[in-house]
Amino acid sequence: MKSSKLTYYDYRIPSPQEFETVFSHFYFAENRTGITITKTLLPSFQTIMVFNFGASAFLISKQNTKIKVGKCIVLGPIKSAFEYGIPPNSSILVLNFKDDSFYRFFGKAFLSNYLPIHPDEAMEENCFTSLWAQLNSIDCVQEKVAHILNFCRPYLNLQNATSNLLANFKSDTINPIKSIAEKARQSERNIQLIHKKHFGFSAKEIIRYHRFFKAIELIQQIDFSKEKVNWFEIIDKCGYYDQSQLIHDFKHFINLSPKNYLKFQQDICQATSK
Repeated sequence: MKSSKLTYYDYRIPSPQEFETVFSHFYFAENRTGITITKTLLPSFQTIMVFNFGASAFLISKQNTKIKVGKCIVLGPIKSAFEYGIPPNSSILVLNFKDDSFYRFFGKAFLSNYLPIHPDEAMEENCFTSLWAQLNSIDCVQEKVAHILNFCRPYLNLQNATSNLLANFKSDTINPIKSIAEKARQSERNIQLIHKKHFGFSAKEIIRYHRFFKAIELIQQIDFSKEKVNWFEIIDKCGYYDQSQLIHDFKHFINLSPKNYLKFQQDICQATSK
């Protein structure tokens, strides 16, 4: 658990084994300070559902627009960093959908290309507003998570066989589209379409993201009291051509240079859990 001034805290709740292919983890944050706490969320290429309790949290869009978070919103897949704020007397509980699990619930990989929306818009009934009311009456965070898992069981569809191959493809050197097309005896174009439809992004996009995320992980492993960042080592280990390509990816995903990322690292929240 992390805390700020002893009255702001946030932590992750792991997904139980039954749901490990559905949710990477759950995230909870609560602000009991007298000021709004602002953080930056790193891109995760995951879709998230946010339940807000108490005062309304907010998001800052790419266009620098402040978007109020109601009782529940859906965001994603998250392909670039954005700021979010949690005001005093507010808490959030975040569901991090893994791989194609959002598609398995809703039959689409994303609901909107631009703004967050209320998830009731994806369903014919007003179920998420009702779910929020049920969660709001539960004090224990772990019990809230358990209630969500029980609620979602009937809605989850089986994973498509091709999506399963895509989700579990692990090589950094082999083209996943070509490899799975051969294995599934389908055209590469068809595999590309399935990837985009079920995951909400292309294989090319996620390969680039994995390279960037590996650089982030390497930086987070450094003990800055004993050593400095060896940028050329990171470039080599992550498969970048040169320093300019590394800088370009950092600006693409989080709108910060690698060096500026180091300055603001403590205020950045990482959604991905591997």
